[in-house]
Amino acid sequence: MGRSYEQLSLEDRCEIARLRANGSSVRQIAAALDRPPSTISRELKRNAGTQVGYRPGYAQQQTQARRWKGSRLERDESLRAAVIERLASGWSPEQIAGRLKRERGRQVISYESIYRFIYAQLARTKDYRWRRYLPRGKSKRGCRGRKGGGSQNFIEGRVSLAERPLQASGRTTCGHWEADLMMFAKYGQAILTVHERKSRLLLAIRLTSKVADGVARHLLKLFGSLPQPLCKTVTFDNGTEFARHHRLHDLAIETFFCDPYAPWQKGGIENAIGRMRRFIPRKTDLAALSTRRFRQFMAIYNNTPRKCLDFSTPAESFAQALHFECESTSRPSPGRRGERVWAIVTSSSGNPRTSCRAGQAATSRSIHPGGTSTCSSCSLPS
Repeated sequence: MGRSYEQLSLEDRCEIARLRANGSSVRQIAAALDRPPSTISRELKRNAGTQVGYRPGYAQQQTQARRWKGSRLERDESLRAAVIERLASGWSPEQIAGRLKRERGRQVISYESIYRFIYAQLARTKDYRWRRYLPRGKSKRGCRGRKGGGSQNFIEGRVSLAERPLQASGRTTCGHWEADLMMFAKYGQAILTVHERKSRLLLAIRLTSKVADGVARHLLKLFGSLPQPLCKTVTFDNGTEFARHHRLHDLAIETFFCDPYAPWQKGGIENAIGRMRRFIPRKTDLAALSTRRFRQFMAIYNNTPRKCLDFSTPAESFAQALHFECESTSRPSPGRRGERVWAIVTSSSGNPRTSCRAGQAATSRSIHPGGTSTCSSCSLPS
């Protein structure tokens, strides 16, 4: 039968103080109170004052002050409001904790505390709307089972991912992309998404059909509006919608394909699609989704801090690469006639806007009243 333990009472602490004043050792005090010596030793170390030594009243106050008084989010209303506001915007608990630490220069709250707060509300109130604040919307913690992938498809001119440059695999330079389709329950509806591996920037186009020719045409239009050094490689899965990938070779873009049944080899775009599902679930009818709302969702994604970027946003990270390209390019490449820099920016109201400027050298910078400098060539904040 196991032993039962009780905390020291005020009377026990008075006896400890009396015996200690009489010169008794820790073991003698423990024997007198029928307690383990470690309990007495720990009590004297934790609750003794630096000036007055061990006093029963002071020791009792110290013990009560250390007792758990509930979640910090339950005690701090301002912090709870700030956390819930960011959760409602689609931020994960880890992103919130990291961003608060970066903004305030100290650890404000851990992401585990935020998760525990949400699951405590679920258990206490039985209101399962709380789970919508979580990235995956699960009411219980733990992993779910995974389903198998699709069959291998034959694609002409297919190059294995194993031959992709090491720079693309290591995410050391910008210009290496991943592409995939974001599918929906209604037949024929899909979103073409492309994800930049280093900056985690996500661009998307709504499709009316996933026929290979149409997908290739959209990819050419999208990558054709970016500077050539920022379009080096694209990685696809083995879907037949990417069968016309070789048309990207006209833009000097190399194309590579994952191994069969291995979509995790392009984990960046898979993760990005999973994050976008928070705003655009699979059951969404794209015909009822306005262009303005769709652009708002894209702006939210690209302006959400990421741990892998040291809690910078994908837009900030890609803007640095875009500025570098603007400043290092004196004139458009002759082989890319009419080249434009295509950038998604967020206005002060939070609505995205698109600016297309000629791909020319950045000759000046302007400073906005808020202290943010912008490149005159690409209109992105520096």
